[in-house]
Amino acid sequence: MEDINTLDRLPVGRQATVAELCAPADQRRRLLELGFVPGRSVAAVQESPWGDPVAYAVCGAVIALRRADARLIAVG
Repeated sequence: MEDINTLDRLPVGRQATVAELCAPADQRRRLLELGFVPGRSVAAVQESPWGDPVAYAVCGAVIALRRADARLIAVG
């Protein structure tokens, strides 16, 4: 099994649990408001044709995040 430690490395079709947000305060608040809360499940559902952004299912919504932002979310 591959070692996935940040959300940007989660393959489409796979699911993980948010472990920690490693972002500055303003970005952290925004990610929390979008539903990326530690302990919550998140799934990668679709990648844009160019690979960035990626759509993630979290809290019953689909949120598109740039890979740079997804890299700030540790998953387990």
